[in-house]
Amino acid sequence: MIKKSLILFLFACNLSIAFAQDNIIDEIIWVVGDEVILRSDVENQRLYMQNEGMRFDGDPLCIIPEQIAIQKLYLNQAKTDSIDMDEGQVIRMADQWVNGAINQMGSREKLEEYFNKKISQIKEERKTMIREQQTVIRMQDHLVGNLKLTPSEVRRFYQNISEDSLPTIPTTVEVQIVTIEPKIPIEEIDAIKARLRDFTEQVHSGKISFSTLARMYSEDPGSASQGGEMGFVGKSSLLPEFANVAFNLTDPNRVSNIVETEYGYHIIQLVEKRGDRINARHILLRPRVSEKELNDATARMDSLYNDIQDNKLTFDEAATYLSYDKDTRNNKGLMVNQNYESNNVGTPKFQMEELPQEMGRVVDKMQVGEISKPFQMMTNAQKEVIAIVKLRARTPSHKANLADDYQALKTIVEERKRDEVLKDWVNKKQKTVYVRIAEGWRNCDFQYPGWVRE
Repeated sequence: MIKKSLILFLFACNLSIAFAQDNIIDEIIWVVGDEVILRSDVENQRLYMQNEGMRFDGDPLCIIPEQIAIQKLYLNQAKTDSIDMDEGQVIRMADQWVNGAINQMGSREKLEEYFNKKISQIKEERKTMIREQQTVIRMQDHLVGNLKLTPSEVRRFYQNISEDSLPTIPTTVEVQIVTIEPKIPIEEIDAIKARLRDFTEQVHSGKISFSTLARMYSEDPGSASQGGEMGFVGKSSLLPEFANVAFNLTDPNRVSNIVETEYGYHIIQLVEKRGDRINARHILLRPRVSEKELNDATARMDSLYNDIQDNKLTFDEAATYLSYDKDTRNNKGLMVNQNYESNNVGTPKFQMEELPQEMGRVVDKMQVGEISKPFQMMTNAQKEVIAIVKLRARTPSHKANLADDYQALKTIVEERKRDEVLKDWVNKKQKTVYVRIAEGWRNCDFQYPGWVRE
């Protein structure tokens, strides 16, 4: 109560707040419940959004404060409902953002100059932003719950929407694939394992830390810059062979035996366990494929391609019995788009830009039913393979219809229903929370007009 009274007193007196850092004069521009929004909050958010190439559909001095105010409503509710973010994941996401921003700007110095802050300050601000943004997302998911839509609701939406308002579905393709992996010489595997054993000895002897070695040598781009740290994850989020070793670790000072996965060879170090989740570091090394092995694999695929063309076997048979691609073997080579899901059900339809780059260039020139000649590509596990593909179907760009695009229409209806639930929640919350906006910040066309009360 004292805190709220003090905030309101400062606001009513329209006092400015002088911060020692950089001698910037700040001021309170909004009050939402017990929380204040400062001019500097708005400016920081504007800089971050500009850095990420986001555009404003209107006045940013109106849009940003309202976005922050809405966020504060969700954050306040999240405290009540005990919804928060895992700090390890927050740190990892912040580190990834800072590293990406440094690459985009060209150097640490340029990033510091852009924000007029030290890297440590930028990282702390980013951690706060990520923590709050992700907490808001969880709170929204909690408020919406599991939306249940019936086919009749989707049909009703389709029947009532004008043709001009129907979404345009981009061109999609359905692709079958057969891959052959080049053989890795035993000598290369032995050399990888020897390096990892040497890393283990260095850590155990205290010569160097595991995290330093990970930053220097790990070939996992997602964790190397974080010293190999993955953040807290459940067992189901990891590959089984990796999870079985990681979850059996008990001593944070020891390093695991070498673990082989489809990505390469790993050593793992425990950071912390929390219930059924674990935070661990790992170092990944990938065997190198020589030109000779690639040429040998290409020759084998050429032979298989010719056998298919000569009707000695079908493409479906080759995909089922001879392909190295474990994700498609049981489906006659048909690829499933994991980037598009509805109720956890994938789709065989890919937009061209969703295909691996090397495959997209090949498929773009193919006719339906055609089988490509062998080509080299990189898998999701970052393995070089030789592939052939068959274009099973191509659906040209068109206005959405129920027969072909039920899932796309269902997603639109779900998003609209979700937006309605959240908009209704914000409207109701506005009426129960104290809100005050400073003069000069009220004359806006707000998304939610209930902020300004006479």
